[in-house]
Amino acid sequence: MTIEQLYSIYVKYPSVQTDTRKLKEGDLFFALKGENFNGNLFAKEALEKGAVYAIVDETIADANERIIKVDDVLTTLQQLAGHHRKQFNIPFLAITGSNGKTTTKELIHSVLSRQYKTYTTEGNLNNHIGVPLTLLRIKTDAEMAVIEMGANHQKEIASYCTYALPNYGLINNCGKAHLEGFGGIEGVRKGKGELYDHIRTNGGSIFINNDYDYLKEMSKGISNKISYGTADAETTGHLLESEPFLKVIITSDEAINSIQTQLVGDYNLPNVLAAVAVGKYFKVPADKIKLAIENYIPSNSRSQLIEKGTNKIILDAYNANPSSMKAAIENFAKVHADKKVLLLGGMAELGEESVKEHEAIVELIQQYRWEKVVLVGGDFAKVQHPFLFFKNSLQANQWYQKQHFENTYFLIKGSRTTRMEQLID
Repeated sequence: MTIEQLYSIYVKYPSVQTDTRKLKEGDLFFALKGENFNGNLFAKEALEKGAVYAIVDETIADANERIIKVDDVLTTLQQLAGHHRKQFNIPFLAITGSNGKTTTKELIHSVLSRQYKTYTTEGNLNNHIGVPLTLLRIKTDAEMAVIEMGANHQKEIASYCTYALPNYGLINNCGKAHLEGFGGIEGVRKGKGELYDHIRTNGGSIFINNDYDYLKEMSKGISNKISYGTADAETTGHLLESEPFLKVIITSDEAINSIQTQLVGDYNLPNVLAAVAVGKYFKVPADKIKLAIENYIPSNSRSQLIEKGTNKIILDAYNANPSSMKAAIENFAKVHADKKVLLLGGMAELGEESVKEHEAIVELIQQYRWEKVVLVGGDFAKVQHPFLFFKNSLQANQWYQKQHFENTYFLIKGSRTTRMEQLID
């Protein structure tokens, strides 16, 4: 079956599912497989649960006409997404970066949605499966699309661009994330820079943070640039307040003036400026830009401020790398509170640099005064330090429940593997 033939089926049944547990009547089931799962084994179950077709790449016993066999299900899913993408002549903005790309994506989506029918990546579906699924969820009424692209090795962003075909790009930063896969900070820049490579080749436009010289260097040869930053940019702004939430002054636009966000941490300033820059470029009225950003409430353990009794908790435990961990600790050090407690989980995917980067975090912690410091899991186990240490967040939770803290401020941060949100469950 050709992609065109499969697409004609998709047009009739435009709902794609890869997990039989989430299947709804009328879905197309794509039987993906990996090291620990094989969707082909569930093809018949998918049909029994209401799928109209199951797309497989293995021979299924007693198969009927509703089971479509292809050479490779994942490749077919991506090709179908690419074919669907080509049906649209609208702005497709791809966002990548090491830290804050999901928050940036959510802010931009909030802004654009005030003026346009805008589709975006749901949650963190930003990988080789999530990107095509995101594209296939875009309906014919779309006026804008915002696609988040995550990556932990080179050539990954480039592969997404072959079928997402972004005509706008935004790299919010290149930090010390996924060093194991990228092979160091230069590898990170090369990998994230694949988005710029696509834009450069295809004559698209980028939104660029002019505060970062390395982004200016990476973007050479791209003629269409829309800039933002704290100075020397088309959209400029700076911090007014950072406690308990970020308040930003937009110095380049008197109509917006100030924005009182519900975001924790001054490291979110570039994310706010990016959303303003994108909104202004696409002619979203100033009052709608301001309203969209002010009404955005972070979720899913990203820069959340939680109040429990007399205590306040900054829950930023969706993920962590050396760059984001450093920014979070330094921001927390500025918070005005008598009692501050750090609860930090290990950082993953750092390869040979892991122990050294954990040592650097310990050295940073020791530069400030804290009520208590608790380190959990990962390579914190391999570093000498004077702090409390637990192997996992469940052990740390048992300690936490016995402490009876009052009038205390907490920062909880760690890589997904440490599941630091469990500490306060």
